[in-house]
Amino acid sequence: MLDFLNAIPRGLILPPANLFLLILIGLLLWRRWPRAGRIVAGTGLALLAILSTTAGASLFVRPLERMSAPLLAPERAGAQAIVVLAAGRLQDAPEYGGQDIPDYVALARLRYAAHLQRRTGLPILVSGGVGAKAGDAAASREIALGEAMATALREDFGVPVRWIEGRSRDTLENAAFSTAMLRKDGVRRILLVTDAMHMPRSRMVFAHAGLEVVEAPTMFFGDQARSSGAFVPSAEGMRRSWYALYELIGLAWYRVRVG
Repeated sequence: MLDFLNAIPRGLILPPANLFLLILIGLLLWRRWPRAGRIVAGTGLALLAILSTTAGASLFVRPLERMSAPLLAPERAGAQAIVVLAAGRLQDAPEYGGQDIPDYVALARLRYAAHLQRRTGLPILVSGGVGAKAGDAAASREIALGEAMATALREDFGVPVRWIEGRSRDTLENAAFSTAMLRKDGVRRILLVTDAMHMPRSRMVFAHAGLEVVEAPTMFFGDQARSSGAFVPSAEGMRRSWYALYELIGLAWYRVRVG
C-alpha cells in the first residue's frame, strides 16, 4: 500500500492536491448540476481551509500522538540499545561540500537519540537506506540515510554509533533488517526513537519482528494548537495534515499486513 502511495504521487490522494481535485470536480459539475457542484466544490474548499490550519491538523495529529507517550525514565527501561529511524534528507548540501545531510525531521530524532544515549550509555543503531550519490564526483559512492545519520551523530552530537542499517526502504524493512543485526549481538529490548506520529506504525512492525519495544517518541505537535494563530491557514498546518493522514493510512495498512 505504501509502495502504491509512493508510485502514484502521494499528492494525488493526500491533501492539498486531493482537495483541489474535489474542487475541480465540483466546478465541472456546477454547470449541469449547480446544486451538486456547489456542494462538492464548497466541501473541498472548506476542507482545504480547515486542514491548512494547525488547529484543523490537530484533529488527525492528536489521535496518532495519543497512541504513545513521552519516555520519562529511559534509565529504568531495561533496554539494551537505542534504534533511531531515518526520515528524509537534503541532497547535495553545498555548505557540507555537496554531501547529503539529514533533514530537520531526522535531526530532531537524532538529537533525541543523542540525549537518550547520554542518559543511558546505550549503543545506537541508525536505520535507513534509499541510497543517493554523494556530491563529490571524485569520491562518488552510494550513501544511505543511515550513513548520513551516523555521520551527524558522531560529528555534530559527539555520540558513537555501533550499527548502521543502510538497506531499508520503508518502516517495515527498518524493523526487519535492524532486528537481524541486533539479534546477532544478543539485543532483544530497545528504545525506539522516531517522531510521535510515526511511532504507532513503527512500534507495530518492530514488535512484529520480534523485539521488545520501549517507545521513545519525539516531536509532539497535537497540543500546540492553542493560540489564535492556530486557526490561520499556513504551510505548516497543511504539512501536519498531510503527514498525519499519511501515517493513518499507513497504520491501517500495516495492521492488515502484519496483524
